[in-house]
Amino acid sequence: MLFRTLIFVPGINPRFVEKARALAADVVCLDLEDSVPANEKEQARKIIIAGALSQQEFRASVYVRTNSPESGLLDADLAAVVRPGIAGIVVPKVNDAGEVERIANVLSDLEKERGMAAGSVALMPSIETARGVVNAYHIASAAAGGRVNALVFGVFDFLHDMRMDYDESDGSGYAYARAKIPVDARAAGVAAIDAIWQKVDDTDGLVRDAAAAKKLGYSGKSIIHPGQIEPVHGVFRPTREEIEWAKKVVAALGDAAEKGTGRLAVRLEGRMVDAVHYKQAKAILEASSSPPPDAGGRT
Repeated sequence: MLFRTLIFVPGINPRFVEKARALAADVVCLDLEDSVPANEKEQARKIIIAGALSQQEFRASVYVRTNSPESGLLDADLAAVVRPGIAGIVVPKVNDAGEVERIANVLSDLEKERGMAAGSVALMPSIETARGVVNAYHIASAAAGGRVNALVFGVFDFLHDMRMDYDESDGSGYAYARAKIPVDARAAGVAAIDAIWQKVDDTDGLVRDAAAAKKLGYSGKSIIHPGQIEPVHGVFRPTREEIEWAKKVVAALGDAAEKGTGRLAVRLEGRMVDAVHYKQAKAILEASSSPPPDAGGRT
């Protein structure tokens, strides 16, 4: 799966949720945390579920950002949103592997209760604290069955935890944390998604920041505005390995997906691939054939 862009969409705003269906980001993350006031959490859960279960599909994979393990709201969030239509969960401020294991167990119980395939809901821990940075490899490695598929870096909460100020012209204060997370993710065999770029009108700054993240080993970047999708996609183009894998998936499943003939779930190089993988593979090939960014990094 591509993780070039993960766009946060306020879960409390039905209009934004509806518009998110057409977004060409790789992941649309409907937010229950920072963008939702404390007294509107339950309403946001209802809006997210109504949107995710609608007959009209999203172009992107749909994830939900819950509240943190320490908030006291996480269990209610999971109970509300884990159901068919949700591809994964982003959990903010994860501190250690024990929290991941507990969340994974809750997800397993909910999947079984609701007739969903075991392990069908992916888990993305967001690293936003000093403890989380120290434990990032163990967090990425936690939970059996490969449920954790990426780490997300949350720079602003990390800086708050460290009692440091943000300076967009000088990232030395968070350089160690930003560099460590993709190394730990790679060692655990999962992706890493970089933090947001706050200035939505500063495309040049966004592209420079995304290019810096790519050099550190990130697979993509968190974003907060639709206008940031294409510039970031221009930086994080699919790798040769991703393109070759996508070609094999399309060859294996193309007739079943496009013509309705053959099987839409097959074994490929020791792994089961199905309709979801076909959709991801088509996205990879489409991204690989798009024009490369120009010298300024834009598409």
